[in-house]
Amino acid sequence: MKTLVICSGGLDSVTLAHKIAREQELIGLVSFDYGQRHRKELESARACAESLGVPFDLVDISSVGRLLSGSALTDDVTVPDGHYQEETMRITVVPNRNAIMMSIAFGIAASRGAEAVAAAVHGGDHFIYPDCRPGFVDAFETMQRHALDGMGEIRFLAPFVYRSKADIAAEAVRLGVDVASTWSCYKGGEVHCGRCGTCVERREAFHLAQAPDPTPYADPDYWKEACHV
Repeated sequence: MKTLVICSGGLDSVTLAHKIAREQELIGLVSFDYGQRHRKELESARACAESLGVPFDLVDISSVGRLLSGSALTDDVTVPDGHYQEETMRITVVPNRNAIMMSIAFGIAASRGAEAVAAAVHGGDHFIYPDCRPGFVDAFETMQRHALDGMGEIRFLAPFVYRSKADIAAEAVRLGVDVASTWSCYKGGEVHCGRCGTCVERREAFHLAQAPDPTPYADPDYWKEACHV
């Protein structure tokens, strides 16, 4: 199945890209610059495409991102430290971000004769992000079927939607993903901070998967405090 993967450059989407390359026909990766402070992730997405030998498209929607104010990812708001499940992490929500990106990706897929668009939404995101939940995946696929009626049937592949971050970490190891080349940190510094929600979740995931995490962190042990390990 000819599949276009939405790739942010993070652990989840890069692992997904490798999985699709193994199981389907990967026709390319698409990333989005929505003005995120951690746009360093986009370098990792491009590197992933190069390593897999597929086209890479970077779509600039930063003008849209500027209108989606109030999020710590796009606004002058401090990115909170701590575990992803904490209520404070809701400040990292960018309203309708996934729906906007998915709509563009489906349009690109239709123009290229693709049969599927894949995204790395996963079970660990359900608590905070409504556009990562199974209901969103099902409803969006139905909406796109109507929107592209007569122009092709394109599936929405979300193989991680019922799986945990630890499952994805284990999958990354199984697929031989260069984990250290992926970028998750929301603060976008020189190295992963080790303290924001995505860093803590990432460290915890590899711990639960009983797999080594070669990623350098500014604070490599904070996750234990945040996860009460």
